[in-house]
Amino acid sequence: MTPLLNTQDTTVQAMPAQSAVSCTDAELAARIQELETEMRMLMWEQLQYIAEADHRAIHAETTARSLQVWLQGLLNIDPRDAKTRVTVARNIEDRQTFHGELMPPDLPDTAAALAEGAIGLEHSRVIVNGIRRLPDYAHCHQVTDVETTLAGYARTMSPRELEKLAERIRYLLDQDGAYRDEEAQHEARELHYATTRDGMTVIKAKLDRETGAKFAALMQPLAAPRPEIDGEKDPRTAGQRNADGFAALLDLALDHDGMPRTGGQRPQMTIAIDFDDLKRGLEVIGEDGMPGTLNTERAITAHNARRIACDAEILPIVLDGHSLPLDVGRTKRTAPTHIRAALLRRDGVCAFPGCDRPPGTPEAHHVEHWVDGGATDLNNMIMLCAHHHRTLHNQRWDITMHDGRPEFIPPPTVDPRRTPRPGGTALPTQHREHLRELIPPPRDPAGES
Repeated sequence: MTPLLNTQDTTVQAMPAQSAVSCTDAELAARIQELETEMRMLMWEQLQYIAEADHRAIHAETTARSLQVWLQGLLNIDPRDAKTRVTVARNIEDRQTFHGELMPPDLPDTAAALAEGAIGLEHSRVIVNGIRRLPDYAHCHQVTDVETTLAGYARTMSPRELEKLAERIRYLLDQDGAYRDEEAQHEARELHYATTRDGMTVIKAKLDRETGAKFAALMQPLAAPRPEIDGEKDPRTAGQRNADGFAALLDLALDHDGMPRTGGQRPQMTIAIDFDDLKRGLEVIGEDGMPGTLNTERAITAHNARRIACDAEILPIVLDGHSLPLDVGRTKRTAPTHIRAALLRRDGVCAFPGCDRPPGTPEAHHVEHWVDGGATDLNNMIMLCAHHHRTLHNQRWDITMHDGRPEFIPPPTVDPRRTPRPGGTALPTQHREHLRELIPPPRDPAGES
């Protein structure tokens, strides 16, 4: 059997390229984007060769116990990376029958997007794993629609956001299985702590998604960076801020007077879910019911959302038909708690396009300034991190509201064409509408369609 690759020859012929130093900013950005597309296309080609190596069982001629281990040694990559390439290769390969007839890949839309360079290996891994986790009846009837949906959104979403969408699809199509997973997480919960020889306490914990959402809701404001003083930023690391936030949390728990219970509000975990879905029993598989989302952006079954909603200290955010929080504005300059909760649901910590600032204490910004007559309501406010709040004012960005969501118009110094850029981190309306289309038809008690 002839090996596919010559592992002895490691010489790489460098291709001539324009000096990066001589490029304009626009040329640099364009070239970086072009190279990413080319690398993705080359990855698709490599995956075709990996699939063929799999068919030939090429690793059997070596000491490697599997193709994954063989590939790991051949390319000097991590085991997880090797496993991803093998798994994706088996699903996007161009196949032939014994008679030489071409067969479409198992995931044709994913293969096409990868071949075009529109998505990367991580996108493909998310899609493959998302398809694998679907229930059996969805594999029989809806896998094509789900794959088309995920491959389509992969062209514009990061792998992390795509993974959240894939999870919501699974929660929609397998509500019983999702509920069992949540119960299994609850059973797997654990927290350990010990005192080291130097007197420090070490804590290790695994929390189910509900408890994790509560923890995050409490910790984020307590662990936020301190405001700058005379231009000096908070010198603490993220880990140190988290430790200080946890210490503050313990102080509040010990000091009951410092944690208002009457006439005030404690930090709240939020669950966003349609009011009708909150009321519905969802006892019949396939009934029109959407999963909710915690403030950690992870899905939660309607069953557990209803149970959690019994707690008077949970703040429900009821959504309208376009996945937007209902308007609950009041005539105040400072955004009250219910307005901030709705803004956080719509915009995330910061609505500025491409913001990657770590979670902290966001600032509610009036699009039309309050002193100029701007209202303190959802249609005139956005959430911004401190950095982008300053950027907005210093660079003089304009903001408009389009279909209830903010759009940012850069100044001519940033973009001479002043092309509007969508803001916010909440999923677009189309995501929810497409999820509605994926709801399976109701089944009778016998389990027949």
